[in-house]
Amino acid sequence: MSTVTKQQIGMIALVVDDYDDAIAFYTQKLQFTLVEDTDLGGGKRWVLVSPPNGNGTKLLLAQANNETQKQSVGNQTGGRVFLFLQTNDFWRDYKLMQTNEVVFNEEPRVEEYGTVVVFQDLYGNKWDLLELNK
Repeated sequence: MSTVTKQQIGMIALVVDDYDDAIAFYTQKLQFTLVEDTDLGGGKRWVLVSPPNGNGTKLLLAQANNETQKQSVGNQTGGRVFLFLQTNDFWRDYKLMQTNEVVFNEEPRVEEYGTVVVFQDLYGNKWDLLELNK
């Protein structure tokens, strides 16, 4: 029996305004894979998307269903960068995202840790596209 604890973050819930709009953004603009879209009844769905060739962490797209949740759509972290999309080829992904009309908040920059740019999802949540230095 192993005594080593092994854990990982499997999913992160992202509150969205509309399932289908969110699926379209993530699969078409960011090239994510639709992993699952299961009807749970009553207007609820279990929707998982994942970056291409990712490490297993998925986004659970959760449609807002009350006023408090609706107020957090696009501002889940109070205006700070929420998620970090790491890539092995920054310029390839940056150019593809530009072609797909993803909104960027700044020009790409080279930092001590790697190349990065802040972009927005369809609701305004801030993300970093990031290629870490080896």
